[in-house]
This record gives sequence, structure tokens and C-alpha cells, in this order.
Amino acid sequence: MWKTLHQLAIPERLYGLCGRCIPWLTALSALLLAVGLVWGFVYAPADYQQGQSYRIMYLHVPAAMWSMGVYLAMAVAAFVGLVWQMKMADLTVAALAPVGAACTAIALVSGAAWGKPMWGTWWIWDARLTSELVLLFLYAGIIALWHAFDDRRLAGRAVGILVLVGVVNLPVIHYSVIWWNTLHQGSTNMQQSIDPSMRLPLRICILAFLSLVATLTLMRLRNLILLQERRRPWVQALVTAPKGAEK
Repeated sequence: MWKTLHQLAIPERLYGLCGRCIPWLTALSALLLAVGLVWGFVYAPADYQQGQSYRIMYLHVPAAMWSMGVYLAMAVAAFVGLVWQMKMADLTVAALAPVGAACTAIALVSGAAWGKPMWGTWWIWDARLTSELVLLFLYAGIIALWHAFDDRRLAGRAVGILVLVGVVNLPVIHYSVIWWNTLHQGSTNMQQSIDPSMRLPLRICILAFLSLVATLTLMRLRNLILLQERRRPWVQALVTAPKGAEK
């Protein structure tokens, strides 16, 4: 494990690894998204209570799930960056933040679209919705704080502290429907509460979003590595190398 972390701490090797993974993840994301969304929005049966409006679930649930999953990954990377002073961990946090913010925004917008026919309103200050909105503000604050410092090491330290402080919001989001009396439905039990014909495309969409999150994160991480290491000889060699010679 430590040997692997040491290898990933080397910018050139991490850049190359990202480059090798991105094409495969891109293809996997496109395939899973196409299958999951078409199956869910077109071929899955209508719900006996919600009718056709429930189909937004195939967008909302994966986005909401990975809005928290991305933040948890950021917290792990932030901890590694603060404890072991790994620059690549700081860059990973910076790469994840916009992706997590996008997932959170999709979850909020799709949740509003789903809530309108169910609750009769686009937005209520429900515990689950409010804590998810706080998560979006956390992502925005992390992105702003990263760009507020010219010193990348100082920026990484400040962002890492903010990320770890914000972790307290994750259990609030998850358990809000248990701790408070809210309009938001409880967490979905995909083993029992959903018909198999609806459950399988939902699982595919969840995997599709995971693959898409990984793809976008690695793309952004490669760009951040190039920006930070732009004066290094290996980056200069990439610039001057013939087209198609990049690893």
C-alpha cells in the first residue's frame, strides 16, 4: 500500500496513469449512461403511485449519492495531504471539488423537479434539502479557497482543513430523514423497496455516475499536474514531443 502511495506521489507517473485510464473510463461511462438512462427513462415500468414522474430518480439518486461520495474521497485525500504532505493529494482534492459540486447541483435541481409534482413546490427548507445545499456551498468555498492562494502548498493546507471540518455535514445529510420529521422520503432500500425492473437500471446509473466522476476527476487532475509541474523537464518534453508520443 505504502509503495503504491509513493508511486502515485510522483507527478509524472500519476499523470501517465491518468492518461492510460481516461479512455477506458470514458468508454465505460458512455456505455453505462446510455444503457442506464435509456432503460430507466424509456423501458422501466411506471410507478403505481408516482406514475412517470419517478423516472427522475435515475438522475437524482446517483447524483445525490456521489455528491457525498466525492466529498468523502476529498476528505481522505485531504487527510493524506495534511498528514504526509503529499502534493498530489492536494491536487486530487482540487480536482474532485468541481466534480462534486456538479453532482450536488444536479441532485438539487433534479430533486426540485421531482419534488414539484410530489410536494406541490420546487423547494422547501427541509433538513435533507438544506444540508445538501450546505454541501454545495462547501464545494464552492473549497474551490474559491483553492484559487485564493498563489502558494499551492498553503492552498492545499487551507483547503484540507476546510474539507475535514465539512465532513460533519455528511452524516447530517444521510441521517436527516431519520433525525427530523421531513417531507423527503427515507433512504432507498434497493434490495426490497424497488421492483427489480426498476432497480437494475438504477444500479447501472449509479455505476455510470461513478465512472463519469472518475473520468472527469482524472481529466482535471492531469491538467492540474501540468499546471503545477509546467517548469519540470518532463512537462517540457511533452510539449516538444511529436503528436501521439505522449504517454
